[in-house]
Amino acid sequence: MQVTQCLWFDKDMEAALRLYTSLIPGSSLDWGSALPAESPSGPPDSVKIAGFTLGDQRYMAFQAAGRPGAFNHCVSIMIECDTQAEIDRLWEALGKDGQYEQCGWLRDRWGLAWQIQPKLLGELTRGPDKAVAKRVTEAMLKMVKIDIAALEAAAKGS
Repeated sequence: MQVTQCLWFDKDMEAALRLYTSLIPGSSLDWGSALPAESPSGPPDSVKIAGFTLGDQRYMAFQAAGRPGAFNHCVSIMIECDTQAEIDRLWEALGKDGQYEQCGWLRDRWGLAWQIQPKLLGELTRGPDKAVAKRVTEAMLKMVKIDIAALEAAAKGS
């Protein structure tokens, strides 16, 4: 048994997948095709389907008119980064022509929600020191793009 997440785009699926796979190491566009038969989403060959990998996660994508709803915050892709440089690179590339949001969230130009987080955030907020976790969480809640140095300062109480 395998589990694969599926994303439904109303347009520009191929451009989105090229961007996503170019940004995350270990990613690839694995296959692409079109439905050869009439479907509820369109005539033959109008519904595009692709398989791709982001890091170690498998995805499938559809592109068809009449998408049943827009992407929303109920489903997002979270990327945990080791460095501020990784956060900055992904933040700018994925957020370009999209929308930046609080707490390390952004929406890309296709409306997909992303969480660009440092691994350190989880380590500090899940650690045994509740006072550190509280200070770090309060600092993070004031941020748009996450700043690792500011989290470290909050952890130290400075």
